[in-house]
Amino acid sequence: MATSTTAAPRHSCAKLSVAVEDPKAAGGGAVFVKATWHPTRFSLAVTDGAGAWAAEASDAEVRLRAEQWDQPVADYLALAERYLAFQQPSSTYSFHDAGNGNRRLSWTFERQGTKLEWRWKLQPSPHTQQTVAEILDFLMDANIRLSEEVVRKTQSFDRLKQESEKCLQQSERFNNEKAEFEQATFSKFVAVLNSKKAKLRQLKNKLTELESADKAPKEEDETSTDRTELFEEESDKDASANDEPSETGRGDLHSSPEKIAATSKGGRGRKRTRK
Repeated sequence: MATSTTAAPRHSCAKLSVAVEDPKAAGGGAVFVKATWHPTRFSLAVTDGAGAWAAEASDAEVRLRAEQWDQPVADYLALAERYLAFQQPSSTYSFHDAGNGNRRLSWTFERQGTKLEWRWKLQPSPHTQQTVAEILDFLMDANIRLSEEVVRKTQSFDRLKQESEKCLQQSERFNNEKAEFEQATFSKFVAVLNSKKAKLRQLKNKLTELESADKAPKEEDETSTDRTELFEEESDKDASANDEPSETGRGDLHSSPEKIAATSKGGRGRKRTRK
């Protein structure tokens, strides 16, 4: 508990559009609410540009309010900070006179379907100029921090934009180089393919020529073989015709032995001559 009590306070400052009795009064229906949030209490400083008011919500007051709304102190403070640190569009804010120079700051919210209103009474600040100066200083410091954050974000965005442009240029260059490489590779491939096709045609033509050249001697050999066989058949016929006895020879079978011997001698003589 001691640790939470000594925790560093949080600060917030919001411009709230409020309903006022006289819209033409200074401030024109807008007030600046600077709040300091502690673990169990908070303080408010409000200005409309002409005057300044302040409120100190002690631990006891916050605990009492939280009990009245059946809430833990932490939840009560979180809900109050939600509506006073930022203007909620669904809420209605008002800043009315509470008598004796006091003002009442109120805001509405919904809880379980019921519209409720919280009010806090503020007293005139004993040091109006100092309170207004503190609010202005806080707003200026917050504006400076926001400006620096905007500058950092802008610079970061510019760097990211430049890097994205560089990446885009590199991507385009890579795409162009890829297209050129593919085109060159395809051209080389087509050239090699065409040369291979031409080589295959040459080999095919040469093979056809060789087959034609081999086929011609085979036909000549077959023709000469046919002629040789025909010549041998004719020679065999002639030989068989010479060996057959004539009709006259048949009559000589009854000839004398001398004629037969002479005939056989003559046959032997012819055979030697043929050799």
